Amino acid sequence: MVMEALRTAPARRILRWRSATAWSRGWVCRSCSSQSPMSSSRSFTTARATSNSTSTSISTPTSPSPFAKPYYVTTPIYYVNAAPHVGHLYSMVLADVLKRWQTLAGKRALLCTGTDEHGIKVQQAAARNGVHPKNFCDDNAAKFENLANTAVIDYDRFMRTTDQDHVDAVKHFWFLLKERGLIYRSTHTGWYSVSDECFYPETHIEKTMDPFTGEVFMASIETGNKVEWTEEKNYHFRMTEMKSKLLDFYNKNPEWVVPAARMSQVVDWVKNNLEDLSISRPVDRLSWGIRVPDDESQTIYVWVDALINYITNAGFPLWTPGSEHEGGWPADAHVIGKDIVRFHCVYWPALLLALDLPLPKRVLSHAHWTMDRKKMSKSVGNVVNPFSAIERFGIDALRFYLINDGGIIDDGDYSNEKITERYKHILQSGLGNLLARVTRAERWNIRQAIVAASGGDFGPAPQGLEDAFVAHDKVLRNAAPAAVKQMEELNPRGALRAATAVIIETNKFFTETAPWNLVKQKDMEAALARAIYLAAESLRITGILMQPFMPGKATELLDALGVANDMRTLDHATPYTDFDYGTPFVALKRPYSGLFPQLPVED
Repeated sequence: MVMEALRTAPARRILRWRSATAWSRGWVCRSCSSQSPMSSSRSFTTARATSNSTSTSISTPTSPSPFAKPYYVTTPIYYVNAAPHVGHLYSMVLADVLKRWQTLAGKRALLCTGTDEHGIKVQQAAARNGVHPKNFCDDNAAKFENLANTAVIDYDRFMRTTDQDHVDAVKHFWFLLKERGLIYRSTHTGWYSVSDECFYPETHIEKTMDPFTGEVFMASIETGNKVEWTEEKNYHFRMTEMKSKLLDFYNKNPEWVVPAARMSQVVDWVKNNLEDLSISRPVDRLSWGIRVPDDESQTIYVWVDALINYITNAGFPLWTPGSEHEGGWPADAHVIGKDIVRFHCVYWPALLLALDLPLPKRVLSHAHWTMDRKKMSKSVGNVVNPFSAIERFGIDALRFYLINDGGIIDDGDYSNEKITERYKHILQSGLGNLLARVTRAERWNIRQAIVAASGGDFGPAPQGLEDAFVAHDKVLRNAAPAAVKQMEELNPRGALRAATAVIIETNKFFTETAPWNLVKQKDMEAALARAIYLAAESLRITGILMQPFMPGKATELLDALGVANDMRTLDHATPYTDFDYGTPFVALKRPYSGLFPQLPVED
């Protein structure tokens, strides 16, 4: 029945697809048998060119093939039982930075985010609100999509697990597991957490007490969420049969999970706790979900349903043999919170291995956000509303803070005071003030300095200045390679700090060379032009590298410098690759409020 439906169903055009590219998809079951090209820039053939050999080469493709595998990054899909919080925003921004970085490098990239709309939690939340689950999901999914749009997340699809193509994909995935004899029916007993939507073994629960109500209950040691003893007849996936394959994969891919400590936890879990997975719930317990094919008395386990969204977006099961990669699979990076590592790094690869499907290439698991070093919770009242934070600080400043201060290994501690401090010292006084000092001075002209640089060597400078010029030249050459290295290691914070380090060093350089004094001195015109040029290059390179992190402010910065759109790629984030900028695209208003104006005073 499922097979016939898939053979006859037309390919659906999903309205929430935002990609301009559509891929032709076809599929035959096993048992039935842009990035614009980069512009070339003028070369700078002086002694500067010889120092290129000391820096890491940055190579980017000039015309990515529409049939080549795009870089594919995903966020978790978010439960709609509660409103979005800052942790959801953090996952979105991390994934968005990964995608934008690949686009910056000239590669085609896809990002999928969305909402997880099935399960007991959603069913209960809808009941509490007195609405049908689908209506409840529609309202709350819109909030998450609004957050993605407000945060300028460059997503290609907002996935909802209630989408019909996803429902079809889940049912077909189940069919293939059953066809291979990997599903059986049995009675399952154990401790189930509704909040976590999973069973926990006896060794992973403990008796605990709610500090506010005094209630004593059994809870997950891992999450602290309440568990209840459950006995029911349902379907199981023979996950234990995947144990050797999982361990072999982990052994061959020791850096699969970032950070390394969580990779160790995954391996330990599989070695010591792996058991067959309950993959359905009786419909009298869970009615809101995807029904098991050919058994209306059972609902497919919400985590099996949810995980499959990543391949639904990539076109499963309507894949033309040999062309599965065109939709992006396997994913290059799953971005997830540390609380869902087991589902993504044990259950998901086991399910994929069972069907001989490729596994995602990397998993970036980030830490959580606390406030005053305390876990955020609605009962305590310290949950951050991301919309309010965006309204107060602006999305670019908030994105900067989340990446700069957010934790991968350890939890980040959210603080309005810290956001303000980062804004004032790094963005406003550092980057914004430098832009004003370089571009707004009436005693020099950066366009003239750039023209002078394009003509060849500036000539010798007094020794003190020459040392400063050579040292800062090295700073500029090392910036992009340092950022590239950090991004290859899935460390956006490190890449961001490589970019901001340029600004810190340039402010020191500007003070040391003191162009306001050079302009008064005789026979120092070449030294003045060189100082202004290197400062302008610092702003240009920083602006290019900042685009994935602060897309709005980076655009403003590059516009203020007059950098052409086709000269804003990673290839151009190195000195002496662009001599055509220096005239702003938009006249800067007077009085000049700066790239980062004063934050509004909070009542």
